[in-house]
Amino acid sequence: MTAHRFDLATIGAGLPVSAASAEIERALRTGAAVITAPPGTGKTTYVPALTANLVAQIAADARSGNKRTLLTQPRRVAVRAAARRLASLDGSELGGPVGFTVRGDRRVSTSTAVEVLTPGVLLRRLLSDPELEGVGAVILDEVHERSVDGDLLLGMLAEVRELRPDLILVAMSATLAAEATADLISGAVVHVPSPLHPLEVSYDAGAAPRLDERGVTRAFLSHVAGLAVREQAAQGCDALVFLPGAREVDAVVAEARELCAGRPGGPVEVLALHGRLSSREQDRAVSGRGPQDPPRIVVSTALAESSLTVPGVRLVIDAGLSREVRRDRARDMEGLVTVSASRASAEQRAGRAAREGAGRAVRAYTEADFARMPAAITPEILSADLTDAALLLAAWGTPGGTSLRLLTAPPKAAIERAQATLRTLDLTDAAGGVTPLGARIAGQPFGAREARAITAGTAATGNAKRIAEAVAAFSGDYRAPDADLSTLLRELRTGRASGADKWRREVERFARFGAEHRAGAVGATGVSSSPEGIAAGYARPEWIARRSAEHSRSYLFASGTRAAVPEGSPLLTSEWIAVREVQRAEGRAADGTGAVIRLAASLSVDDAIRIGASLRTRERSARIEEGRVRVREEDRLGAILLSSQPATPLPKDSGPAFAAHLREAGLSALNWTGPATALRARLALLHRELGDPWPDVSDTALLDRVRDWLGPDLDRLSPKASLASLDVTGALRRLLPWPEAARIDELVPERLRVPSGSTAAIDYGDALAGSGGPVVAVKLQEVFGLAETPRLVDGRVPVLFHLLSPARRPLAVTADLASFWNGPYQDVRREMRGKYPKHPWPEDPWAAEATARTKRAMGRA
Repeated sequence: MTAHRFDLATIGAGLPVSAASAEIERALRTGAAVITAPPGTGKTTYVPALTANLVAQIAADARSGNKRTLLTQPRRVAVRAAARRLASLDGSELGGPVGFTVRGDRRVSTSTAVEVLTPGVLLRRLLSDPELEGVGAVILDEVHERSVDGDLLLGMLAEVRELRPDLILVAMSATLAAEATADLISGAVVHVPSPLHPLEVSYDAGAAPRLDERGVTRAFLSHVAGLAVREQAAQGCDALVFLPGAREVDAVVAEARELCAGRPGGPVEVLALHGRLSSREQDRAVSGRGPQDPPRIVVSTALAESSLTVPGVRLVIDAGLSREVRRDRARDMEGLVTVSASRASAEQRAGRAAREGAGRAVRAYTEADFARMPAAITPEILSADLTDAALLLAAWGTPGGTSLRLLTAPPKAAIERAQATLRTLDLTDAAGGVTPLGARIAGQPFGAREARAITAGTAATGNAKRIAEAVAAFSGDYRAPDADLSTLLRELRTGRASGADKWRREVERFARFGAEHRAGAVGATGVSSSPEGIAAGYARPEWIARRSAEHSRSYLFASGTRAAVPEGSPLLTSEWIAVREVQRAEGRAADGTGAVIRLAASLSVDDAIRIGASLRTRERSARIEEGRVRVREEDRLGAILLSSQPATPLPKDSGPAFAAHLREAGLSALNWTGPATALRARLALLHRELGDPWPDVSDTALLDRVRDWLGPDLDRLSPKASLASLDVTGALRRLLPWPEAARIDELVPERLRVPSGSTAAIDYGDALAGSGGPVVAVKLQEVFGLAETPRLVDGRVPVLFHLLSPARRPLAVTADLASFWNGPYQDVRREMRGKYPKHPWPEDPWAAEATARTKRAMGRA
């Protein structure tokens, strides 16, 4: 079959990007390219057609089979819109030369030359077909959004090109760190300029605050609705309104419709655009209106910011807010948080008004707010839960991503936490390799937690439909005011909850997966909890939680964090719950925990223990109480104590008990003799000046490493012994680095020889206290003639001299002896020679003999 050729003259008519056709094609022929072009230049439409024609030409020249061009768009609605637009310009039907694939909907054929798809779909296709057989080019659009999937795709496709140098790889964006991306994929950079239509930007913040502790305020949403209706009436054109999430969009749409219904001047259609809507509703919002249709106000999330165009828009109202993933590492929580958008996002949104002609953008905040916004989007990989990413990396053969080149490496702690989660979900093994169950789940178009909940939950309950209902509810950003998942499910089943239609479609998809994989799932039987509790528990075993105390709203999670359920929630009757969503909060709502549970389900104790089996530990806990070792045997589900009973102390319990006691009581519980304190001070100076391998001997460091230096001594203690009996000096010497320790007396000697012939003790105590150095207290007469101040630690640190009177009282403090002899000494001499006439006070200290004796004793000598 002859490959389809797109009519580039027709497709590129009026598109600024077509003027750079020759430069783009030259870059494509190098094998990899980075294309930056402002919004409205037509890159999403023109570049795929140009690339597909080049792929067809290369195939024809090589007399090889036809190859397809893949184009990714970050969202499903953008996938459909991009495919529909290119097919329309090509004069063909969807599924012909231009097709698309999104979750649950695929329209392609053997004649498809350009297939538009989401990054998630392409990632899973890569796992099943790492060489992308039959694909000639991959174009990644809107890579500036820095989603985890987009970043992984860049790294994985760069690896694919090493095996398939014939594969053309393109990264495109309106705002992109082009050089870093080009380095990653070894590509040429093409900057496409665009003639800008006039754009008027103004600010109208209103009186209401945008955010409070609960999120976006209702008063601010009313301000945005009123602003949109007023501005649209004044401009008489289509308007696009940006809000952070689906709930805010629905609220503004409802209020704007009421305001429009009561105003003169003809009808106005108010449409919502967000991810919860059906594809038909989404497509309606992004389709152009006919000449007889009323003007429109489209209220959207970030869907319309960069990845698709809403035709006819000449007015933008921007709330200046964004919903981004944030992680609370202290509480092991992460979720979507409403924050100020970046300045780059605000510019992109405003630019939507001037894509097709002169436009106007009204920002519903102040110019000072704009100046305070972050410059650019934070890469999602720095703050997101990386469980799904870690599974994809394990399935790709690069556990943890350590050998994969990425624009931004995943944070070490976050990826290690994700890998630990995968092990608890039985999706990877101890070595980080993917298990058979993990391999099956990695290829599915939903998250690892959701897939694990479906497989294990279905096996445990035998009810794929009910498990699918729960998973579809807690994975779809639905909200239950009382935090009870059971309440939410009742609302969705009756159709009263927003997005119920979409939920039903997801239920069908999840139920099919559950039925298909039931035989391979590893689960339990004989459950006593509701299916929603079982599903939520298997999705996040570490968030199984137990009520802190009777009648308390606070729950302790297996992960160790705490959160409170809302007042009046039906969950308050449950001692055990499986939590799915948590949000940071303060005040009464959080009940002193710092967080509020937003979605959870009741769970029986038996099911909690069964589901959380991988988190269960049994250990002996030894403590010092009333001077004796006391031992308890504890059974825990993560941080949750299941049972505790006393046990007879054994010799092996002494070490852990004394170590724990020392961490609680502090280092003062030890017997710090003079030699021990002196050695610690010397080591403190060496660590400060030389760093590793000389050890940190601060309180925190020594307590953190107590087993390293005191462990053998603690283990030898009998249950009735005392910490005061330990040889601290000998224990500290275990920290000395070898062979460097051989130089310790050279670097930080215990004593300093002075000109009189005697030696003086060196006090390093100031170094242990902070920034001080070594101090030598010596009688002034013993250092006559000493001009060069001694320096320790290979000459890095001068000795500070405390010069004493014959009665060993301080006369002067100096780290510069030469300056002292040439100046202040004469004042000291005048004052002291009458007070201590038996001791030498020569006029010229440089020529005087250094001595510790009186003048008479010197004469006898």
